[in-house]
Amino acid sequence: MKKKPMYLHRSADGTPPKIARKYDASFKPDAKYRASMPDMMEAAQDAIQGANVPIQQVGVHNFRLPLKFRTKSREVLTLEASVTGTVSLEAELKGINMSRIVRSFYEHKDDVFTGEWMGRILRAYLKKVESKDARLKIRFSYPMLQRSLRSGLDGYQFYNVAFEGVMTRDGAYRRFIHFDFVYSSACPCSAELSEHARDVRGAYTVPHSQRSKARIIVEETEGEKIWIEDIHALCERALQTETQVMVKREDEQAFAELNGANLKFVEDAARLLYREFDREKRVKDFLIACAHFESLHSHDAVSVICKGVKGGFVADFMNFESLLC
Repeated sequence: MKKKPMYLHRSADGTPPKIARKYDASFKPDAKYRASMPDMMEAAQDAIQGANVPIQQVGVHNFRLPLKFRTKSREVLTLEASVTGTVSLEAELKGINMSRIVRSFYEHKDDVFTGEWMGRILRAYLKKVESKDARLKIRFSYPMLQRSLRSGLDGYQFYNVAFEGVMTRDGAYRRFIHFDFVYSSACPCSAELSEHARDVRGAYTVPHSQRSKARIIVEETEGEKIWIEDIHALCERALQTETQVMVKREDEQAFAELNGANLKFVEDAARLLYREFDREKRVKDFLIACAHFESLHSHDAVSVICKGVKGGFVADFMNFESLLC
């Protein structure tokens, strides 16, 4: 049987492939060569597939690089960051040059991150991709030292944080901070029923409690600066029962006492956080989502609350799976 020629591989009878596959590592494109290369941004409008409509967001997600962040105590930390950057796309354009978004970041990669820095990045890549709206979200894990309750030990607690900037076609620039706070929630109902069982029947019981998480999204008041450490302090003051890092026996006992002194339903958690963030003048608006991962039920207890600013956040959070911890 005659062997068929192969396009990309040598045939069994030794016939070379019809198409040679070879990477020329020595080739260096010059300006003339680069100018001759086709650019999809110059494609005719009939190259656009599908409906002739604008796209509200298009861009890149989860490109990573080390960025510098300044702590409240003025220390500079270099942390691995994950970046999502999107722009709007007008109906008459086929696409954007996504690498320009990445390049905009690398031009500023050695700067210390600030909200103003994020605004410069947004303006830069809006100009480069000729778009009207832009959004940027930078996610990272932020370390803070936590002192144990009674033994005096220190350990690093890590917080999921994101900075987000939005620039609209009318020139408005808004910036947000996303912060996840993990805490323990001891059920008030279970505690009452446990005490009843002990008092009436002499029964030993263990009231149920669970690891819980609050996600707080704040919009900073224009001209004001609220630090990650400040947001953490507001959460800690509101809820009192942050999960612990370093624990000896005296700390575990203290944590049990702390939970007993701060019983809370998920509704309580939302209202306690609301009270603290509503008092903070550096916060223009906020959205709070809480999830208590029940040890009694096979489902979770959740709550969502917002400040109620006209034109601001609305309590439409439904992505509770993202709060799993």
